[in-house]
Amino acid sequence: MLRIEDHDRGRSRAEYEEALLDDLDWLGFAPDEGPTGEFRRGPATLRQSDSGPRYEAALAQLRASGLHLYGCDCSRRTMDREGGDRPDQETRYAGRCRERGLAPGPGVGLRLQIEPGEESFTDLILGPQRQEPARQCGDLLLRDRLGNWTYQFAVVVDDMSQGITHVIRGEDLLASTGRQILLARLLGRATAPRFAHHCLIRHPSGEKLSKANRDTSIRELRAAGHSAAELIGQAAAGSGLVAAPSDLTATDLRGLFSTPLPFE
Repeated sequence: MLRIEDHDRGRSRAEYEEALLDDLDWLGFAPDEGPTGEFRRGPATLRQSDSGPRYEAALAQLRASGLHLYGCDCSRRTMDREGGDRPDQETRYAGRCRERGLAPGPGVGLRLQIEPGEESFTDLILGPQRQEPARQCGDLLLRDRLGNWTYQFAVVVDDMSQGITHVIRGEDLLASTGRQILLARLLGRATAPRFAHHCLIRHPSGEKLSKANRDTSIRELRAAGHSAAELIGQAAAGSGLVAAPSDLTATDLRGLFSTPLPFE
């Protein structure tokens, strides 16, 4: 299943999506659901920018549950950083706008009040985890001041509606897991997906690779002469699907995604 996560309309471009689809075609991945082949618009349910009614319905469900949703016009400057000014600490929202009565709209986002509590889960790669969303991130932003649905909210709603059972992603998103499990439960999901957070390919300095820093992309690796099988094999080894890198095709991977997964 291919989901186009273009919830941030200010940063999304048609050419980015076209490049993504071209990379997938070259690698040999053809989705069972969603856009494939040359760039075209696929089913509305698989593109976040087309899924507003689904997210509105989820908001209505949260309100009907008696949870506190409120308008917030805070910027990052007005938020706390857990543990001080260390750059490696997560930005936390402490509830400054909870009782201000702001109406969500232009310049005003929408937050959900998160109560103190612990979320426990077992990561399929990293093992047992314990997180406290209220302490880590504070009240959760569902829609930002520009009217964009947030990543945290959109992916939880999409995972529920699309029946996603396993989420394999980079370890930089590990801290998001507890709050996503909590939000899914508040929306009525009885059983959370299984999560596996793999290590990242990093610069020698320790920083993760980033398009913003013009780091090497699949397209550039392709132009440099690397094969699709080589890249797939390296990715499979890095995410724990195979023990060591070796050339693999997209078809080879089909047998690895069985139940249970190799690292379960």
